[in-house]
Amino acid sequence: MQSDEYAPFYAGYVALVPEPEVLPALEAQLASFPAEMAPFLGELETYRYAPGKWSVRQVVGHLTDSERIFGYRALRIARADRTPLPGYDEDHFVAHADFERVPLRELLDEWVLCRRANLALFRRFDADALVRRGEANGSPVSARALLRVLVGHPRHHLRVLESRYRPRV
Repeated sequence: MQSDEYAPFYAGYVALVPEPEVLPALEAQLASFPAEMAPFLGELETYRYAPGKWSVRQVVGHLTDSERIFGYRALRIARADRTPLPGYDEDHFVAHADFERVPLRELLDEWVLCRRANLALFRRFDADALVRRGEANGSPVSARALLRVLVGHPRHHLRVLESRYRPRV
């Protein structure tokens, strides 16, 4: 994949996906992500490591919102839709989602459902669909770059959760 297939903002997510075959990594996260989130169930679900930072529930809600948005972008681009797609303000979305009232287990179940839908979508894309490019958030992006972002984005947030949210023993 070429670095001009995605905005520089996504480079960190893409770098977290060294696998040459990305679909198996997308599928593996169906089991690994909820398992990696297990230590945060219970008392840590509403924990914030600093004022103004998201809670664990809000992080997972954000990942689910992003799963939907990145999948939708990939669908439009893979289908050769040339319409520029808007960005989204993740802080605004989280502020208006009320994730705090939803137990983490339910948020994880919802993420899994969204991931299953995106996995089915990407399995149907042929090689031409994957390399198609469109515009999202004012920058060029390919469907295959969005596939890597879908894998790298949860990996990024898991690293943050592990380093800033999980208590040290």
